[in-house]
Amino acid sequence: MSKIWVKKPMSAYEADIKKSQLKRVLGKWSLTAIGIGAIIGGGIFVLTGTGAYYNAGPALALSFVIAGIACVFAALCYAEFASILPVEGSAYAYAYGTVGEIFAWIIGWGLILEYAMGSMTVAVSWSGYFGKLLKMFGLHLPDYLTTDPQTYIAAGNSGFSMNLPAFLIVFFVISILVRGTKGAAKANNFIVVLKVSAIIFVIVAGAFIILNSAEPFKNWIPFIPEPTTITENGVSHSAYGLAGVVAGASAIFFAYVGFDAVSTQAGEAINPKKDVPFAIIASLIICTLLYILVSLVLTGMMHYTDFNPLGKYPDAIKAPVAYAFDIAGYAWAGYIITIAATVGLISVLMVMIMGQSRIFLGMSKDGLIPATFSKVNPQTGVPTKNLLILGVVIAIVASLTPINDLAHMTSFGTLFAFTMVCVAVWVLRVKEPNLQRNFKVPALPLIACLGIAINVYLIFNLSKEAQMYSFAWLIIGFFVYFLYSKKHSKLQNGGYGETFKAEQEPLEKP
Repeated sequence: MSKIWVKKPMSAYEADIKKSQLKRVLGKWSLTAIGIGAIIGGGIFVLTGTGAYYNAGPALALSFVIAGIACVFAALCYAEFASILPVEGSAYAYAYGTVGEIFAWIIGWGLILEYAMGSMTVAVSWSGYFGKLLKMFGLHLPDYLTTDPQTYIAAGNSGFSMNLPAFLIVFFVISILVRGTKGAAKANNFIVVLKVSAIIFVIVAGAFIILNSAEPFKNWIPFIPEPTTITENGVSHSAYGLAGVVAGASAIFFAYVGFDAVSTQAGEAINPKKDVPFAIIASLIICTLLYILVSLVLTGMMHYTDFNPLGKYPDAIKAPVAYAFDIAGYAWAGYIITIAATVGLISVLMVMIMGQSRIFLGMSKDGLIPATFSKVNPQTGVPTKNLLILGVVIAIVASLTPINDLAHMTSFGTLFAFTMVCVAVWVLRVKEPNLQRNFKVPALPLIACLGIAINVYLIFNLSKEAQMYSFAWLIIGFFVYFLYSKKHSKLQNGGYGETFKAEQEPLEKP
């Protein structure tokens, strides 16, 4: 049983880096743009509506503050790890070299949940904005082609239904990613500039609308609504009050997954030990500030109860920012936001799927999942088969699942991975104090303890359904490990011996 705690030697990581077929084409600002590309989108264009209606009301801004603070602790720990092990695989790779194989597997299994569910959530949201964009030009897709079966039946309908736009956008993104990372990064950079400009517009225009209304702050009163119970599709859960603010922080935590995505791209960074830590911290700071401002503007313009998917504005929860301007009587602004969100969410989906494929790549190299996921196309430098398999699974599930269930399960995966990273970086500091660290977490015991405590607390404030499904996912993961992964692990079968040493070429440019 002790063999399940065996650690991957540092020499094996060095060799992985030298022998990698991935192309190192990403600089400091491209990596930062990848972080912003993933963070700005899901939270602002999707979860502001769900978080306000299902959890915190106008106090959603406080939820973003809590989630941002929790992220800072995890981000610092990620940055230290990235400066030591600049490889694809993110938290999974970090744990494999510090705590052991079973611990790494659990994290990797959680990251699969995080990225897959995150991709599906964004695909569903993109469908909402795309549907609104079509309506602006007089086009309308039938409900049975834009709605998942569960929501379709809950609305009193019967017969076949699926979210076709969510299904198709996944394959569009896959078609970009299989052409190579450099081209995907250029597309992402362009989209990031576009959507950050749109977010600044939302903040400025929204603040102007609120301040010039007859009752500027009426939608913020009460700022923290009285606790109540929301029942939907036969399921009830508590909302609002201080508990709702904390639950909102848990639910919208998925919005911050972007800086984790930066670490998954370390295998394609030019100077990973310096640039990845910079990009992680820079993207988190920029995006947290934007989230807080947008959530304040959104709940100031539109009453939080109007995001009810079974209420007066059933589509508002899928495209909350654009609908807020529509309802306020500024339809022209809705055009700008809808176009920016429709294009902007593509980069979020792109980064999510790209990150998921790199985690699969790292796990496959170690033998924990089938070898087909580690095959890299020598011409494009990307794992083509890996991406195509992911595309099929993500597209099918996104077209058939409600957005709220997806978002909550994504938050669990994110919180779980962040907790494990805080543990692992502390363990490595104790066991390997002399390793070269281009970035070191200040006051590590305190930062790690705070990160662990906050993330665990937020996990237990997720919905009961999300906790149940997510823990079931982890149990399935244990079965997969003992029935397949442990038997095929390269480490368990002597694949990383003393002769498997890294080459002497420097890992970064001077």
